[in-house]
Amino acid sequence: MIDDSDDTGTATAAADGRRLRPRRRVAAMAIALGCATLATLVTGPAALASHGGAATPLQHDAAAVHQAGPVGVTAVLETPDGTVTAHSGTADQRTGAPARPQAHVRAGSTTKPFIATVVLQLVGEGELSLEDTVEEWLPGVVTGDEIDGSRITVRQLLQHTSGLPDYLGRPDVLPAFHSAAGFHENQLRHYTDEELVAGALRSSAEFAPGADWSYSNTNYILAGMIIERVTGRSWEREVQDRVIEPLNLTGTELRGDDPTLPPPFLRGYHTFPEDGRRADTTVFNTTGASASGALISTPRDIDRFLSALIGGELLRPAELAEMQRVRDLPGRTDVSYGLGLFRRELTCGGFFWGHGGTALGYNNENGVTADGSRAVTVATNSFDMVDEATQDRTDDAMLTLVDNALCAR
Repeated sequence: MIDDSDDTGTATAAADGRRLRPRRRVAAMAIALGCATLATLVTGPAALASHGGAATPLQHDAAAVHQAGPVGVTAVLETPDGTVTAHSGTADQRTGAPARPQAHVRAGSTTKPFIATVVLQLVGEGELSLEDTVEEWLPGVVTGDEIDGSRITVRQLLQHTSGLPDYLGRPDVLPAFHSAAGFHENQLRHYTDEELVAGALRSSAEFAPGADWSYSNTNYILAGMIIERVTGRSWEREVQDRVIEPLNLTGTELRGDDPTLPPPFLRGYHTFPEDGRRADTTVFNTTGASASGALISTPRDIDRFLSALIGGELLRPAELAEMQRVRDLPGRTDVSYGLGLFRRELTCGGFFWGHGGTALGYNNENGVTADGSRAVTVATNSFDMVDEATQDRTDDAMLTLVDNALCAR
């Protein structure tokens, strides 16, 4: 269902700078075809900069992402001088409608910095501490083979150092993520957070709390449950009231059991292992992702959120500093992880913050400069679990787009 996308598995942390991806670590689960030609996409009026008529560098890079294999690509860059948009390919293979930057997509694990922000706001308000244990807030919930919630802190959940297994690794927990048949049989199924966590805990701990780093969606399911226990309200309501509404993110929604996307949207296409064919995965009940990846958004809204977050609009300095306290990842020198954010090196020097996300049939990369002045998000509406070479080329092209956009001055 929801892959980690920029999300990262320790065993697959390739040294080539490619996006970190757990799909090899989590077997076949962890998570060109447009109707317009490249020439049309680069020279068509909708793809041009508003000044002068020449294709922008962002459009050039969006077309390169599309050439790598996705059905459609959208991108939005926010700068001190204004907004630049780009698109390539199609939003809907049936109609050939173009992929437009204002269209909604499933943001997958880009949900995680929203959750981390709410938790840190509660920390700033004195409602909980990062050193509180899971057991203190969710007594009896986290227990299993070498798993003890009294030894796991809120900080470790947010930073993926808890050692908790990822529920996505178990086809018996979320069959829709593992096969086309599993998707079609379960795409409307409702999940509770408790059953997702209980399913994860049927696996053993990855390591002792704090001893290592390993991306696990289970961590953020628990973070959402802690938000609810602390506030007495759903984590969705808290995200809505604390982040979405204050920032006027009009394209961002949490839809609960509603499996549809609000219009306009990109249709999602996911290639499962059985037959190598793309399945339409647009309609899906994201209670199976919950606080780890249920967000629906647009590239522009993701940019706005990241700029506001790094710019200090959402967190006080002390809590933002905690979010940005990073730890190195195993086998990597160019990427580290804070609380709900990756920090990546830029080829032009310095670094950027962001958190990509992959949902069934959707994929995005994003980033904001360290000063919050430039933010970019690129999204696609397809994901390939079969052809890893094509998916790796796509990932590389998306990261190149982000790097180029944030390095340009």
